[in-house]
Amino acid sequence: MKTILISGGNGEFAKELQRHNTNYEIIAPSKKDMDVTDIGSLEDAVLLTHPDYFIHAGALTRPMVIHEVKPDSSIATNIIGTSNVVLTCMKYKVKLIYLSTDYVYPGTEGNYNEDDYLNPFTKYGWSKLGGECAVKLYDNHLILRMAMNKRPFPHSRALVDMKKSLMYIDDASKVVLKLLDEKGTINIGGKSQSVYDFVKETNPNVGKIYLDDIDDVDMAKDCSMNTVKMKRLLDDTII
Repeated sequence: MKTILISGGNGEFAKELQRHNTNYEIIAPSKKDMDVTDIGSLEDAVLLTHPDYFIHAGALTRPMVIHEVKPDSSIATNIIGTSNVVLTCMKYKVKLIYLSTDYVYPGTEGNYNEDDYLNPFTKYGWSKLGGECAVKLYDNHLILRMAMNKRPFPHSRALVDMKKSLMYIDDASKVVLKLLDEKGTINIGGKSQSVYDFVKETNPNVGKIYLDDIDDVDMAKDCSMNTVKMKRLLDDTII
């Protein structure tokens, strides 16, 4: 049985990955046991577990405003931390799967393909794109640009005028498990629709909020992605 080592072991994605796994041994250390900002900690974890795959899911994400007011934290975790993961995977010849984000796209036109122009609209997006740059220096990699959210949706209101290609984390984890042996870059998400319409499918009582109501961080009008490549690679029963 092949082994997956995943960063962000206490996070929602790692938990869902383990819950839906049937074919791999998954090792999901906490940050205390494997800190991506400490390359020695990463090497120790890889030497201990001998993974076939390293899924880099550990990142500084929310609250989004943290990237605007403390960009040094974004750099330390999302850029330098990812570079440490890349160097470790290179050294020990481990396949690297990097979970990126739809926030690397400009967020103006939508329906973005994997090879479209990248111009993040937030510092969070820039930090994840910085991670992508490091990952691309290692040939044995897979970049997955994710658009996912918790189930149930953690907020009482959802954006009416922001389009995304959202997928719930539990569904996204099933997709990732099917794509481990792919290479290159793949958009991972659901159909293009407003965040409000996405949430309303499972929570009919969700309230409405608009982009003009948010003033602490930049938001994009349309981050939706073209997911034809993902669908072509997957069995229709997964999504």
